[in-house]
Amino acid sequence: MSEKQEIIKQMMDLQHRFIELEQRGEFSTEEYYDSEGDTELARHKRSFEELSTRLVDLAHAEKGSKR
Repeated sequence: MSEKQEIIKQMMDLQHRFIELEQRGEFSTEEYYDSEGDTELARHKRSFEELSTRLVDLAHAEKGSKR
């Protein structure tokens, strides 16, 4: 599996986990907007952001373009 495919898989897994948390009401509005905290949701958002940034970087490298 290519690095891009692995990142996409990880992002989809994170998204499914987020939906589970959301549907169970396991986070507050404050937690939703807190990306700096140590809650599961904050860690989840940071991981998703890191993966999406890496995916964009890979796409630019593949096409020879710059951010």
